Amino acid sequence: MELKLNTSQKKSFILTYAAFFLNGLMALSVGSIMPYLREARGLDYVFCGFLVSIHSIGNLASSFLAGMLPMAIGRKRSILVFNILYPIAYLLILVATGRIVLVLAFMFTGLARGATSNYCNSRINSLAPGKVWMLNGLHASFSVGALIFPMLLSLITRSSDANWISACMIMLICGVVSWILYFSMPNDDFNKEKLAKKSKEGTASGMGFFKDPLFYFSTATLFFYLCAEQGVIGWMITYFKDTGLLTGTLSQMTATVQWLMMLCGRLTVAYLSTKVDKYKMIRLMGIFMAVFFVYLLFARTPVTIMIGIIGFGFAMAGIYPTTVSFTGKLTEKYQTAWSYILTIASFGSILMPSIVGAIAKKAGIYLGIATITVAVVIDLIAIIAMTKYLRKLEK
Repeated sequence: MELKLNTSQKKSFILTYAAFFLNGLMALSVGSIMPYLREARGLDYVFCGFLVSIHSIGNLASSFLAGMLPMAIGRKRSILVFNILYPIAYLLILVATGRIVLVLAFMFTGLARGATSNYCNSRINSLAPGKVWMLNGLHASFSVGALIFPMLLSLITRSSDANWISACMIMLICGVVSWILYFSMPNDDFNKEKLAKKSKEGTASGMGFFKDPLFYFSTATLFFYLCAEQGVIGWMITYFKDTGLLTGTLSQMTATVQWLMMLCGRLTVAYLSTKVDKYKMIRLMGIFMAVFFVYLLFARTPVTIMIGIIGFGFAMAGIYPTTVSFTGKLTEKYQTAWSYILTIASFGSILMPSIVGAIAKKAGIYLGIATITVAVVIDLIAIIAMTKYLRKLEK
């Protein structure tokens, strides 16, 4: 796991991890505040699902644009432009009196989230191409932020549901802090001139990755993973609360438990990736993610529900960062490859929340959540196909 970094690279490493932590804190607040926002603004299931999808549409758009814009204005300026949208988004949520403003706010959170994901994953992959432990460590920092917000929200709203507004104010401050972190980021190896040079060499903007099967296997794996992740994260709290399976407070705690287990899972994968077969490891993750999700659908008591959440969160934890690490050499050779992978994969996080919301309106929230099973199973198939190809390539 030893990795030699110079002073500038160490600073980049620390600031990138810190920024991704705040990204987890802010991005995952979308699902946590939804029940409170729905009640406060009188929103229906379909519109709530639409808001989550709008967030994902913003995520999709910036995933692509954040990979292209740096060639024109540089990476640092690009991320500063996108990241300022975080505090603006929370300000709009606070003052929103109509649905159009909410749509704009959720679009902004998605734009900021997508740009952050593109930037941080690319930066860490450039510091250590193909290092499974480093990418899992990055996403572990995201998980820390993601699990903290539901706890914070539960604490703030304990006396009154109306206090969710205070949580939004805290997120606004976090958005400003996040922007300052990017402003402090070194420009080494990420400047406009070097990207332009790579573009002339045919690597930065080259499209040769479309001929590489790994591009399609990794994109499919991430697509269906994001279907499952965003479907569960966007609707899980609402599902448990509205079905009466858990109280409002316990429903919020499920998000905390899930992200705590995702943190544990990513740290575990980071450790084990240097000791065990990484292909077998990601296959086991896919299998157990499917098993525990199906189990969760049949759970009816607080204890069995928590067991399902623990298993599901731990199992799915390392799939995304491990898949990203598999694309290290591809994205290092073709600088635009990651933008295409992330953009296409992000469609999964757009489609699933709306599908769940539409089915929930017609057939109930349970059947809406149950549709995620399809995405989980297909993701497992994609993981198996990807690892078979990579193992064959190595041989």
